Amino acid sequence: MRESVIEAKLAKQAKKMGGLALKFTSPGFAGMPDRLVLLPGGGCGFVEVKARGAIPRPIQTARHEMLRSLGFQVHVLDDDKRIEEILHAIQGA
Repeated sequence: MRESVIEAKLAKQAKKMGGLALKFTSPGFAGMPDRLVLLPGGGCGFVEVKARGAIPRPIQTARHEMLRSLGFQVHVLDDDKRIEEILHAIQGA
């Protein structure tokens, strides 16, 4: 499944939960996750979306670890079947 399809499903499911899955860009700071997910109750996390079976590049992995060290959740999503699981993890944080 293509990355864009998974990303669209993530945004749609976040919206159904009353939240947002905002496209995240950070000019001049490469490797940041694709989406910033904001959910009711203050749930906040980052989601790196990949095509099925793809893995993050080294710069992305480094950024994920940096964000985690700051206390943020970072999830890698390469299968639309994991969308609900990831959103519930973010909402429960």
